[in-house]
Amino acid sequence: MTRVLIVIPARYASTRFPGKPLADLWGKPLIQHVYERACRVSLANRVVVATDDERIAAAVRAIGGETAMTRGDHPSGTDRVAEVANGAEADLVVNLQGDEPLIHPETVDAAISPLAGNASISMGTLCCPIDEVSDLADPNVVKVVLDKDGFALYFSRLPIPFVRDSGSDFVRYRHLGIYVYRREFLLALSRLPPTPLERAERLEQLRALEHGHRIRVVLVSAASPGVDTPADLEQLRRAGPPTD
Repeated sequence: MTRVLIVIPARYASTRFPGKPLADLWGKPLIQHVYERACRVSLANRVVVATDDERIAAAVRAIGGETAMTRGDHPSGTDRVAEVANGAEADLVVNLQGDEPLIHPETVDAAISPLAGNASISMGTLCCPIDEVSDLADPNVVKVVLDKDGFALYFSRLPIPFVRDSGSDFVRYRHLGIYVYRREFLLALSRLPPTPLERAERLEQLRALEHGHRIRVVLVSAASPGVDTPADLEQLRRAGPPTD
């Protein structure tokens, strides 16, 4: 049986939204919504919240959740996840963002499935079609181009690929920031120095591509709304809690 560990990195000190994991959403801390949904992922065996802040850890422990205290100087969520994975017994490790309170458990299962079924795949992630024209020019919406087998050719903040024929019905894809790694691959990747394209785009997944590793990308129908700013949180509050 494949052992799957979900790690949810949660940092208190955020530039755009300090204290975000503890922000109230429908009567619960934001991190609780993510943790509870992660526990419903059918292919996962264990869920851990990785944090450098005791307030976040206390909130997770209060609901019976598992936490891991990590260093405060990690440059990325992946590095925080790797610290937890280094001491864990797992075959696959999922990096699930702590600001996805409406993530569907089935979506996470979809990211895990290719690696669970094929030992030659070291890393996987998700994408969905881009429906809004405004998203193409938004650098915060990361785009991905795929090969014919569903592996990433490139990720960019620019609207790639360039479609020369304005009448073309070419579908462009948005990258969704859920990652699945083979544990040993994650540990090796975290030890590699940042690469030129990674630094230029500020996209850590490019480190894998620049070192010649393939990333399997699973297409799902749509993205779930995340919380990057207080305005995003307020929008969810006004919409009300989901029924699922």
